[in-house]
Amino acid sequence: MTRIEIIDRADMDPEQALVHDAAKANGGPVGGPFYAYIRIPDLFQVAQDMRATLGSGPLTERERLIVFMVVARHWNARYPWFAQSRNALANGIDCEIVDAINVREVPALSDDRERVSYEVARELMETKKLSDASYAAAEAVMGEINLIALVAASGQFVMTCCTANAFEVDPPADQPVPLGD
Repeated sequence: MTRIEIIDRADMDPEQALVHDAAKANGGPVGGPFYAYIRIPDLFQVAQDMRATLGSGPLTERERLIVFMVVARHWNARYPWFAQSRNALANGIDCEIVDAINVREVPALSDDRERVSYEVARELMETKKLSDASYAAAEAVMGEINLIALVAASGQFVMTCCTANAFEVDPPADQPVPLGD
């Protein structure tokens, strides 16, 4: 059960309602960690804007989803894992890849960019930086702009996971997606 009360749309103040309705109209998330962000409408909006900016490129949806799953798994963030593993499967990422990330095994990724997305996110989570060798390898495959987006997506999703964990925002009780051991 979440530590904070979920504010119903009818109970939002005008500024909260404005950013909530805009996000909903644009297909942005309004649940999960956004239940916390709505209390600070400017934060809610900035989080939506960051998500939209990173979602419009240059990384592919699959690359971002791989990053998000690595980050969610690292943080043992139940709601983000639920949402992103479900999105990954819906976007054609094989169940074997999702399962491997869930049990902290290296997934069999044949696409070089997807493999680098996994490796960079994993190394950032485990060591909090990239080694010179990892940086050079990632830049060679991704290019500078894509590597910046990859690092930014990793950091942006850390905020999502920390928020979900701090406020105990969990998956819906009727749709659990358990984290591995």
